[in-house]
Amino acid sequence: MAAPVPSTGERGAGQDGGVRRGGTTARWRRRRGGTGAGRGRAERSGAERRGAGRAASGGNGGAGERRSRMEGGERLLPKGFPKLKNDTFLRAARGEETEHTPVWCMRQAGRYLPEFRETRAAQDFFATCRSPKLCCELTLQPLRRFPLDAAIIFSDILVVPQALGMEVVMVPGKGPTFTEPLKEVEDLLKLRQKVDVAAELGYVFQAITLTRHSLEGRVPLIGFSGAPWTLMSYMIEGGGSTTMAKAKSWLYRHPEASHRLLRLLADVVTDYLVGQVAAGAQALQLFESHAGHLGPEQFQDFALPYIRDISQAVKSKLKEEALPLVPMIIFAKDAHYALRDLARAGYEVVGLDWTIRPQEARAQTGKDVTLQGNLDPCALYAPKEKIGELVKKMLEGFGTQRYIANLGHGLYPDMNPEHVGAFVEAVHAHSRHINKHS
Repeated sequence: MAAPVPSTGERGAGQDGGVRRGGTTARWRRRRGGTGAGRGRAERSGAERRGAGRAASGGNGGAGERRSRMEGGERLLPKGFPKLKNDTFLRAARGEETEHTPVWCMRQAGRYLPEFRETRAAQDFFATCRSPKLCCELTLQPLRRFPLDAAIIFSDILVVPQALGMEVVMVPGKGPTFTEPLKEVEDLLKLRQKVDVAAELGYVFQAITLTRHSLEGRVPLIGFSGAPWTLMSYMIEGGGSTTMAKAKSWLYRHPEASHRLLRLLADVVTDYLVGQVAAGAQALQLFESHAGHLGPEQFQDFALPYIRDISQAVKSKLKEEALPLVPMIIFAKDAHYALRDLARAGYEVVGLDWTIRPQEARAQTGKDVTLQGNLDPCALYAPKEKIGELVKKMLEGFGTQRYIANLGHGLYPDMNPEHVGAFVEAVHAHSRHINKHS
């Protein structure tokens, strides 16, 4: 289970697939397309996908453009982006040498920032997610405070179930609640079988384009999605769970239907991630936040194949569309037993939680992938001097190359922004010192 977030306010499933608080409703929408959750991917031609991308990012016509216009925000095209000034994160992700270790934080745009709380005060959660202007502002806020080496678009992993037609209600003090979770195999018929991501998720693409321009080349912009098993577990559990018993029972009772749902989700996630790159994302992270609820056999059967498929399909479609082959990150929380497989799953970067030693992770993953993580988020409650000591030890364990510093999960709402700044500064200072004297 994703680490619990300290209670206050409302929550949703944020940038790290854990729990984020909000307060809104997204309703079941009328089904479109087929009647069965078949395994086959609904393929569109390159021209169709390019047209959809244009609609989502400021081109002619399309539901995506209409929705963006309704939600407001400046309309910019995904081209003519400012030149990137700090490519340290991208170079580390690709295994290139860096002068310092890059650092960013999962849920770095979050309620620990007073300006975040002020911006979000008058908006419910998914209304915020649907506003490109607000998403851009929230994404930029931590960059104004800290010398981070990457930005991650403000959004939520549950926009994918919404795109499939599911209703999500944010219940104060509880979090995301699906009013009609999937209970029986027949409920799969309620889901859209062919999702036009430009129409349903165009607001995310527009937010990415606006943010990429607004960053003015300061740092790269990361896009993301939840992975199929994590999304499936939310859709069946109806929200968060300590056991995932309902979702796991599907794997045992309805394995074929589970694979149909996972395949549908993998196909939508693939198109969604490709759309994010078309809109301007310069890296992608896939959050398998509920991996730890699966044992090795179930992970091999119901999670890993779709993680691999998404990487392969995204890279293939990026080539087809002549889009940048951006680095991809896989973060499968608590899946230590699968690190060797994840290192061979087609991702340039493997993210780690805080429950594994750096040396052990390196031994399992080898030298051909970059590692990301993995300071315990609660370490930021320590005095600044102690944070510096912990960062130094972490850097010595991972090494400063082929490494991206991060937390092992997302920032918590009650954390002191000054301690977040101390973490970022310690990564830069200690990694430069190590590089200078190595």
